[in-house]
Amino acid sequence: MNIFETVQRIVSQQFSVDAERITESTDFQDELGADSLDVVELAVSVEDEFGIGEIAEEDILKIHTVGDLVDYLRRVLD
Repeated sequence: MNIFETVQRIVSQQFSVDAERITESTDFQDELGADSLDVVELAVSVEDEFGIGEIAEEDILKIHTVGDLVDYLRRVLD
């Protein structure tokens, strides 16, 4: 499973953005206009897709870019 490609697909669907525009440096708030509810919805989608437990609020607050989320998932899934 390619974590980045899976996250890219989820983000693309949730924010109605072409997947090709999403890179690891894509910022959820600045580039995708995400608000706190969008981030929570994204977290739930990621939790479901990867079969991980709930992402702690303190960890969610540290995730600003797609790369941050990918790095988080790599740590959790190892």
